[in-house]
Amino acid sequence: MDAARARHVLVLNWRDTGHPLGGGSETYVENIADQLTAQGHRVTIVCARYAGAAREEVRRGVAFVRVGGRLSVYPMAALLYVAGVLGLGALSRRRHGRPDVIVDVGNGMPFLAPLYARVPVIALVHHVHREQWPVVMGPALARFGWWVESRLAPRVYRRSRYVTVSEASRTDLVALGVDDERITVIHNGTPPVTGAPMPRDVHPSLLVLCRLVPHKRVELALRAAAALVPTMPALTLTVAGQGWWEQPLRELATSLGIADRVRFAGFVPEDAKHELLSRAWVALTPSLKEGWGLTIVEAGVRGTPTIAMAGAGGVAEALVDGESGLLACDEDHFVALVGELLRDEARREAMGVMAAKHALSFTWEQSGARFAALIESC
Repeated sequence: MDAARARHVLVLNWRDTGHPLGGGSETYVENIADQLTAQGHRVTIVCARYAGAAREEVRRGVAFVRVGGRLSVYPMAALLYVAGVLGLGALSRRRHGRPDVIVDVGNGMPFLAPLYARVPVIALVHHVHREQWPVVMGPALARFGWWVESRLAPRVYRRSRYVTVSEASRTDLVALGVDDERITVIHNGTPPVTGAPMPRDVHPSLLVLCRLVPHKRVELALRAAAALVPTMPALTLTVAGQGWWEQPLRELATSLGIADRVRFAGFVPEDAKHELLSRAWVALTPSLKEGWGLTIVEAGVRGTPTIAMAGAGGVAEALVDGESGLLACDEDHFVALVGELLRDEARREAMGVMAAKHALSFTWEQSGARFAALIESC
């Protein structure tokens, strides 16, 4: 890249992929950062600290600077920027200098960079959190969080470009008052396959792959399994992921009488994750809301169809309803669809073929090129 076009891109995000609660948002950010770096841009990611994490490090050419914690990362990032030390620590300043563009990632709570930054700001919003605030926070904090997201943020970012990951999220942002012409949809890419193909389980098997938090609604998967076990006594459900909601989920499995049918696998590394995705008959994404549905395309590339909820945002684009997976209208419909797909081998296999084709149509190279074009236009 021509040095005159190269930019130092400062990304403000609450976590990185090494964080115990890191998920799809962090995967998106770091893959885009890798693509921007490959194209000659310089990238610094500022995020929260966590146990065992270095204050500063470089991974694949991307500088990481960690400050504060779950909530304090927001004011600390602002204060450090105003103090003139972002971008950010000594390591990043030596490598990259002052930032030219800021990507402000709003995971419900944004960094409000336009209030203190004097460079262009791009607001990256994976999805709107209207439904999640009451589930994650108490009533008072939920009202405050939704006010910040729905009222304060659109005003603060009224001159900023937006990036989101699905047309569903674009629609939600427009409903909050964001001008449609300021929003660019840049999908997730599909992660590369790790490891050799594995045979399907001999007996019916379901897989949920997510962080174990209330708004992922793993309870729906547990209740679906419980409803189907009487007619499918060999059915198993694997719940892969970690989070503070694990114990209530274990207790629910016990109360439903399916503790012996449910395996809580905890955190799984990439090779083990792909083995699970290959072996499962059907993947489940019962989440309340997703900006995209990264695990849907991860399952798809392994030829495993997913059943998700129709009103959950970007999942309706990560799969093609009726072709590469199925969308349920409510919990009863969800249970019915799971049972139908488990019983219909020919339909499962046909959907798996389409799921792989659909998943492979999304690449990080395409997404990175679109993000780079937006950066360079600032």
